[in-house]
Amino acid sequence: QVQLVESGGGLVQAGGSLRLSCAASGRTFSWYRMGWFRQAPGKEREFVAAITSSGGSTYYADSVKGRFTISRDNAKNTVYLQMNSLKPEDTAVYYCAAGNPGYHPARSVGYDYWGQGTQVTVSS
Repeated sequence: QVQLVESGGGLVQAGGSLRLSCAASGRTFSWYRMGWFRQAPGKEREFVAAITSSGGSTYYADSVKGRFTISRDNAKNTVYLQMNSLKPEDTAVYYCAAGNPGYHPARSVGYDYWGQGTQVTVSS
């Protein structure tokens, strides 16, 4: 089992920045590919970003490429999502997830463990 706890969400004006953190406990964090997903009201959950277990490769949704950066610190069992140039359409609950590399990183089916989510609200 892996327990994931997100933090760092909040209210920010358009153009601003936030840094989300996801702290993991339980089984060895460094084994897992980590991902960030988000779900806006009335919409399906969508992929945001992912990072391989070593941190050597990253993946991004087209909608956030160039604005968001995913990183991880395996010594601290934590994955981060730095979000810059935020837009109102980035408003959503953001979830981190831990999974294995057997699936495409954007597919939620490839993630076995999920956090409870943190709300990000971007005002215009």
